[in-house]
Amino acid sequence: MAWVALIIYLHTILFLIILEIGHATEKDTRAPVATAPGDIIIGGIFPIHEDVDKQNESFPPHLQPCVRSDERGLAKALAMINAVEVMNKSPLLADLNITLGYQIQDSCSDVSTALRATAYFTQQTHCHTGSNASTCGQPVMAVIGASYSEISIAIARQLTLKMIPQISYSSTAVILSDKSRFPAFMRTIPNDKHQTTAMVRLLSSYGWNWVGIVTTDGDYGRSALDNFVSQASEKGICVAFKSILPQSVTSQDVCSAISQTATTISKNPKVQVIVSFAKPTHMKYLYQELRNQALTARQKMESMRRVWVASDSWSSSSSVLGNLTLKDIGYIIGFTFKSGNLSSFSEYLSRLEADRHNYAGNNSFLQEFYMLVSKAVKTLREHTHSHTTYSVEMAVSAIAQAVASICRNRDCKTPGTLQPWEVLQTLWKQEFNLGGKSYTFDTRGDINLGYDVTMWRSHEGNIQVYDVVAEYHLDKKSFIYTNLNTSEQLLLLRHFISKCSDSCVPGEFKKTAEGQHTCCYQCINCTENYYSNDTDMDQCLSCDTSTEWSPEGSSSCLPKALVFFSWKDGFAVVLLVFSAVGILLALLVSVLFLHNRDTPVVKAAGGPLSQVILFSLVVSFISAMLFVGRPNIFQCKARQVLFGISFTLCVSCILVKSLQILLAFQFNPELQEVLRKLYQPFVIVIVCVALQAATCICWLVLKSPFNNVISNPTTLLEDCHEGSYLAFGVMLGYIAVLAFVCFICAFKGRKLPQQYNEAKFITFSMLLYLISWLLFVPVYVTTSGVYLPAVEMVAILISNYGILSCHFFTKCYIILFKREQNTKSAFRKKLYEYSSKITHSVSMSESSVSEQQTSSQHCIISAPSLSLSAADSVKPAVVTNFRVWTNCTSLHRGSITRHNCLRRSNSI
Repeated sequence: MAWVALIIYLHTILFLIILEIGHATEKDTRAPVATAPGDIIIGGIFPIHEDVDKQNESFPPHLQPCVRSDERGLAKALAMINAVEVMNKSPLLADLNITLGYQIQDSCSDVSTALRATAYFTQQTHCHTGSNASTCGQPVMAVIGASYSEISIAIARQLTLKMIPQISYSSTAVILSDKSRFPAFMRTIPNDKHQTTAMVRLLSSYGWNWVGIVTTDGDYGRSALDNFVSQASEKGICVAFKSILPQSVTSQDVCSAISQTATTISKNPKVQVIVSFAKPTHMKYLYQELRNQALTARQKMESMRRVWVASDSWSSSSSVLGNLTLKDIGYIIGFTFKSGNLSSFSEYLSRLEADRHNYAGNNSFLQEFYMLVSKAVKTLREHTHSHTTYSVEMAVSAIAQAVASICRNRDCKTPGTLQPWEVLQTLWKQEFNLGGKSYTFDTRGDINLGYDVTMWRSHEGNIQVYDVVAEYHLDKKSFIYTNLNTSEQLLLLRHFISKCSDSCVPGEFKKTAEGQHTCCYQCINCTENYYSNDTDMDQCLSCDTSTEWSPEGSSSCLPKALVFFSWKDGFAVVLLVFSAVGILLALLVSVLFLHNRDTPVVKAAGGPLSQVILFSLVVSFISAMLFVGRPNIFQCKARQVLFGISFTLCVSCILVKSLQILLAFQFNPELQEVLRKLYQPFVIVIVCVALQAATCICWLVLKSPFNNVISNPTTLLEDCHEGSYLAFGVMLGYIAVLAFVCFICAFKGRKLPQQYNEAKFITFSMLLYLISWLLFVPVYVTTSGVYLPAVEMVAILISNYGILSCHFFTKCYIILFKREQNTKSAFRKKLYEYSSKITHSVSMSESSVSEQQTSSQHCIISAPSLSLSAADSVKPAVVTNFRVWTNCTSLHRGSITRHNCLRRSNSI
């Protein structure tokens, strides 16, 4: 405990020094406690003491001694000194050969003392307007301060008489934003209206509507209280109690007010959230009183646990806990101003500690205090609030840049050449920079940077008060959680419930007990066929039971609406557009193919078969349109049957083309012969379509689809029931089998001549079809509601566009843009190149075999011939009957003669 005694001793010495300085003054003004010469003088008013001794009652005006030194105020004064020294060393002022000086006064947290300090500043300024200007000291061009709003309001009226700019670093009363009354007042922080708005939003987000308020009497506390209560009532937040503590911490009424406040908190256990605008000393006394009352009543310490929402006045003062811990108090959520880089001030404190004798120069204030500061730097660091220090630095920087802007065009070294109102005018108009960021005062003289939301936590016995869990943006009026790790701490507060009664939502009515608070009532659900359409209604209203209904706890009477996949639905419109475009494209391709029916590309695409495929696609697109609109019996029966038969016709034609490719390029003569016998295009198409038609007829006869109305609690859903899902599955499965066969057949012929290779396109289109319908099944099974028809409609469109794109768009491209490839000569050339490539490959293979045999005969006959005919509409449109090559090899082994003859006949 030796260090505690040392700190107390140092504070006692500090008090004696300040007291001696106060006794050395003349009349009723107090000399500055810290000064430094300069061309431009800045005044500073800081609460280096917490109060004055008011026990000496005397009628003649006199100086009241300051009591209870405040390390926080001392740290703010040192921050101003450091900021002035930094600006003097900066090129901004060094290039102009001007320096800033300062005169710092101690307000002692007292309005009268602050007014005396202000009178000293105004006397220096007024002196230069008289005849004895040569005997005057340097006039004060601007004043930084004060800390408390009630003091700032008082001295602002005095400084306004001389239009001396005043920049506060922590006075947040809303009234100070009124420029009609305080035209010379400015501040580097937002006003309290924004803070109370942020607090109300925080409470509202957690559903806390039963809160208490503790505040300090005075302009700041009263203004914050009024704004909070007004905004809270708009959000439905009730104030259970309001406790206003005396402004003076040495007042005789403080103890009784603190005791009464603690008793009120203890008697309201439902009030789990308390908003405080009090001074740090008041909060320290309150916590101690809560502890004493809990011990006296033999209650557990958990009984005093609350969520404390701290304003900027004490949100960074960990000393309020005293000998208590956060476990005893609960949770503290603080609102602090934005802070910046404080490395300069930290280095300044280090220099004070390292070089206490030579660093002061002509600063008598620091010379007196070096002994104390050097030994108490650790204490100063603990009482340094980063946001307030940064606000002081902003104020000094703004004044310095305003002075520099004026002094570029005049000589400012002569006292009296620069007037305070000129500095004020420049501050209003000019933007200033600090730490690489630009700032400007708004029309109310404020700098609105928003707030940091902090949450106190205990770490290894130390209280951390600067953990930022969120940021509050004034323009958006919302919280931004920038750090997920720290913001998770706020989730711990979800289990706190601070409500007298839950608000009765629409569908409930409130029943208030006689004599209770208006926010305390019981919520009762409206019975069936009754409703309430507003919050906190006294009674429920009756529905018209003939046309309306409402469940228990309903907020309105709702008719049962009839819903279906309407033509007006945005998704339906999109699908219908795709269907219409598909029909148009199919018709255009059909016209193009008819016009170029005698060209090799059209014949290679299937000739008449291509027209059949296009027709089936048009019908399939039309069937997709039947899935939209209010269902009827015809629509329900026609849409599935129309799609099933049309798409089966399409796939069966593609199957014919697949078999044709497999037949034309089959190397195995025996298998080729079998395929040639089975290859009957008309028969294949008719049989495939007939089987599907039979399935659909049985489906329609035995258990056909029908329009169905499904009654839901609030709606009537009208859709098509498929009748038999087994028949529906058989229809889709049959098409899938045909598509799979096409895929297998086409896959084997994928290495044919590229320009006229149908196999690759068939493979891809069938693969696309199979994938889309495989995805359709689980989606269709798990989907219900209005958009169920859209699921199958999407699958149909994907299948149709897949075939249209793969089978026809490439051909259209050749017809329209590659006409040189759509000729017989080009066609023969490509086939000949492919034939020669195959022949060469087989020849190399046979020559390798012949080297190992006793005798061999090897002949390669290449006799391409091309016969183009469109007469046969059943067989392929382009028939190229030619002997690509015949490769015969005779092997003689003794008496055994073996003839291997590989013969290839192509039909494309």
